[in-house]
Amino acid sequence: MGKTTATQRPLPTDAELEILLILWDGGPQTVREVHAALKSKQTGYTTVLKQMQVMTEKGLVERSERFRSHLYTATQPRESTQQGLINDLLQRAFSGSAKNLVLGALSARPVSAQEIAEIKRAIHDYEKEHR
Repeated sequence: MGKTTATQRPLPTDAELEILLILWDGGPQTVREVHAALKSKQTGYTTVLKQMQVMTEKGLVERSERFRSHLYTATQPRESTQQGLINDLLQRAFSGSAKNLVLGALSARPVSAQEIAEIKRAIHDYEKEHR
């Protein structure tokens, strides 16, 4: 199982994160729809079903039983899950240093001028909010 954050919310595994990305992008979906979206990964239907059942037990998704086919929905917004994953990575790989995390991310791959402008804007907004 994935690690937990300070609030004891479980962090998704890589396979669970793939499913969550499908649910965040497409909204509530059946196992069959998620399986179809994962088809390029050569993942079997029963594997996807079992994974989503485990995710339900972990509280990562909710299952609605109102319809003939059960609909699954992510329980947390994308941003909340991303923050948990980043915090985990920040602590484990960067000794809690946000500076080293950001510098590592910037040096990991080429960054466009537009992305740099967006990062600068985000830092400026952050500074205004936290003065």
